[in-house]
Amino acid sequence: MQLKHNIYLVCLVFGISEAWLQQITSKRPFVVRRLSDDWSSFQVVDDDDEDEIVFGRKLDRTTYATENDDSDLKATVGASLSAPSIERDAEPIFLPAGSELELSEENVLGVLAACRQEVGTLFGYTAENRGVGITGGVDLVDLDGPTIILRLKGRFWHERKTVLERVANYLQQRIPEIIDVIVEDPWQLTNEANEVW
Repeated sequence: MQLKHNIYLVCLVFGISEAWLQQITSKRPFVVRRLSDDWSSFQVVDDDDEDEIVFGRKLDRTTYATENDDSDLKATVGASLSAPSIERDAEPIFLPAGSELELSEENVLGVLAACRQEVGTLFGYTAENRGVGITGGVDLVDLDGPTIILRLKGRFWHERKTVLERVANYLQQRIPEIIDVIVEDPWQLTNEANEVW
């Protein structure tokens, strides 16, 4: 699996065609054909400003793999995008739903870190998710008594309100003292916020 991933990266970096990649990763024997020895027309092409074409698609920060693409391709495309930053990280606290952890900033940060992993398909913390355009992240902003204030950033596939509800449910199932989970700015729940990343 690692070899196939490395081959995808080589193709991505050097602009090698998908057909060539399929030939070398198939079980069929590989045939090398020498097409030309003539390098007389070789010259430097200064087209760094143009978008790369990878697997027949233009690759830039707004083009992603599709949901039906191979997971290696998703991860390869996603590896070219930065993961969402985590402003205040903590060691994950993995607990089953129904646990009764005390409400504290340290516990909220730990359970939120576990949430990022367990409900990971919502967020852009993995290269595969970023590869299909999920670049969203969640951070703790503050505790206001029993109210947790979060920040949603990046792009999500689900409605941002749904993402907030899923995170709130995850936190409240493990820290029952939490009365409410809100975002620092209601604009973060809009579709417009989803396009600003």
